[in-house]
Amino acid sequence: MRIIDKYLLKELGGPLTASLLVTTFILAAGNIMQTMDMVVNKGVEVIQVVKIFLLFLPYVLIFTIPISVLAAVLLGFGRLSGDNEITALRTSGVSVLTLVVPVVICGFMISLASVPLNDRLLPEAEYNARKLVKTVGIKHPSAMLEPGVFIKGFKNYIVFIHAINGNKLEDVRIYEPQEGDKPTRSIVAARGEIISLPESDSVRLKLENGTADEITPEKPEEFYKLSFKEYFMTLDLDGGMDADSIQKKPREKSIRELSVDIDSMGKSGVNVTPLRVELHKKLALAFSNLVFILVGIPLAISTHRREKVIGFGMAMTLFLVYWGIMLSGIALSIQGIMPAWAGVWSANIILSCMGMTLFFRMMKR
Repeated sequence: MRIIDKYLLKELGGPLTASLLVTTFILAAGNIMQTMDMVVNKGVEVIQVVKIFLLFLPYVLIFTIPISVLAAVLLGFGRLSGDNEITALRTSGVSVLTLVVPVVICGFMISLASVPLNDRLLPEAEYNARKLVKTVGIKHPSAMLEPGVFIKGFKNYIVFIHAINGNKLEDVRIYEPQEGDKPTRSIVAARGEIISLPESDSVRLKLENGTADEITPEKPEEFYKLSFKEYFMTLDLDGGMDADSIQKKPREKSIRELSVDIDSMGKSGVNVTPLRVELHKKLALAFSNLVFILVGIPLAISTHRREKVIGFGMAMTLFLVYWGIMLSGIALSIQGIMPAWAGVWSANIILSCMGMTLFFRMMKR
């Protein structure tokens, strides 16, 4: 390997590592806080929480790796251009193409390495994480209580809680659907509290300042409204919950599994566009690393910006543009306006063309 190649890869290696650590921490921060709450306030074992966090980590990496590659290229080549090192090398007879080739090869290798991450590691990790979360919910029913979500894991009840702070609840709404055309029974409380029931497949709630629909003795099909200051009730875990019965979502399947589903369901007349979209996403996101290198190098050299904050900001902006184009393409594919492959790969194609155009313009200077 030439001295210049080693110098370039060393120049890009530092920003790549730093960006990967920073972006992964930022995107994983929400999961970190949630897992800490499961340990401190909901009694879930630390080892279980650590497993859940580690299983969700690959999902973060499919975003942070491309962002870090783009940031490394913009920061590295931006500094070289800002310090006129690119100009000095070109004056010495070293063409930009000679500088770019080893970096592009590295980008291609990173993209190839990302394929099994998106195809195998991520789907299996996310699927196992959902199974583990379900297992935790069975052992610790209070861990199932999440704010802003309609929770359907309790027998006969649907629960919605606006906010949770430790074991304190705010704006609690509990619905009990009835058979036939009977109206749904509802219980509404301004505040509540979770009462621990160790070794029990249930959650006991203490509700405060609310109203509850109660059955009229003379007419069981009718309710009367009961106002209360305190109201105790027990929510039993739905007996139908079984971690082993969880089915895989499309994004939790490998390319081979998706191909089998597309073939079998397509023969049955089922619209398999969402499955095709998921299949192409695994490959398109993997090769976004190469795309970002193709567009990032000429952009960094042209702008001559060596400031790290500006370089990282440009990386985030370009990634959001990439993601916006892909989501728009996916939406058009779902509506049947364009093929699934074209919608998913639209961002890669557009940014690659943009990068090649910038590169050829730079070569003519």
